[in-house]
Amino acid sequence: MTRMPAFLLAALLAAAPLSAAAQDRGERDRGERGRPSAESQEERPRISVGAAVQRASAGRPGRFLGASNRGDTIVVRWEYPGGRVADIVVDGRTGRVIGER
Repeated sequence: MTRMPAFLLAALLAAAPLSAAAQDRGERDRGERGRPSAESQEERPRISVGAAVQRASAGRPGRFLGASNRGDTIVVRWEYPGGRVADIVVDGRTGRVIGER
């Protein structure tokens, strides 16, 4: 019975340096790289999809059908009176309406 607590204590002490070494290695790797990964360098839109919809709909008659985030642009699908459907392209960083397809 006295061996069990001693064994558990020895196992915990043996595992502790390994986990500390793994943590140190992880911190060192991040420090040596110095740069964020390519995925984190990718710029996300600075405006929300809701703000893009507001800008695309300003002064346009019709109704909103949907929106999608496509990298640096946000595409707002809009239905004009009469049934014509258009995709309004909004710059995701500045919020400027780029064009319409």
